[in-house]
Amino acid sequence: MTRRVVVLTAGLSQPSSSRLLADQLADAVSAAVTARGEAVEFEVVELRDLATELATTVITGGLPTPAVAAVREQVSAADGVIAVTPVFAASYSGLFKMFIDVLDPESLNGMPVLIAATAGTPRHSLVLEHAMRPLFTYLRAVVVPTGIFAATEDFGSPGLGERVHRAAAEFATLIVAEQTAVAGFVPDEPRRQRHSGNSLATPTPFAQLLAGHTGHTGNGHSRA
Repeated sequence: MTRRVVVLTAGLSQPSSSRLLADQLADAVSAAVTARGEAVEFEVVELRDLATELATTVITGGLPTPAVAAVREQVSAADGVIAVTPVFAASYSGLFKMFIDVLDPESLNGMPVLIAATAGTPRHSLVLEHAMRPLFTYLRAVVVPTGIFAATEDFGSPGLGERVHRAAAEFATLIVAEQTAVAGFVPDEPRRQRHSGNSLATPTPFAQLLAGHTGHTGNGHSRA
C-alpha cells in the first residue's frame, strides 16, 4: 500500500532553507518507509505560491479559492504531513499560520505530523515546543516526539542528520501503522473522520449576520 504524505513548506526565499530541510526530511521518511516494506508518495506544497490565494480566502470570510480548496483536499486526504516553517519574531511565519487558519478544524484528526523549523540562530529552537507542537495538538494531530530545528550553522552537520533520521523513523512508524497508539485513542474504535471543509455550505458573510441584529440592543429590547 502506498502512503501519501503532504509536505508543507513556508519558506519565502528561493532557494529556501525551509524547502531544503523539507526535502531532507522527505528523503529520510522515504527510506524509513521503504525499510518497512511500504511505499510512499510526496506532494510538496510551497505556501509561497499560495500567498495571494490565502489572503483572498481570509478576506472573503473563509471561502476558499480553487487553489486553496485543492490543497485542503490534499491535506485532509493524506496519511501524514511534514510541516516546515521559517521562524519570524520567535514563532512560525505569518504565511504558515494563515494556511493553518484556512484549514477545516477537522482536517487533521489523528493525522501524523512531523514538525520542523529553520532560523538564522539557535536561539529560536524552542519555537517547536512553544508554538508548533501546541498548534497541531490543538487540531488533534499526532505530532511525532522528535521535532527538527535547523539554524543556518546546522546544515551539513552530523547532528542534524541524526535528528532528521530519528524523526523520520518515528513518523514512518505512525504512517504505516494500521492504528496509531496515542493517549486517549482506543484502537478498537473508528478514528475521527477528517474533513477538508470544501463540501460545507458557503459561510454567511459577517456583515449579513450583523444586519439581522440591527435596531436591537444587547438585552433584546428595540432601541428608541
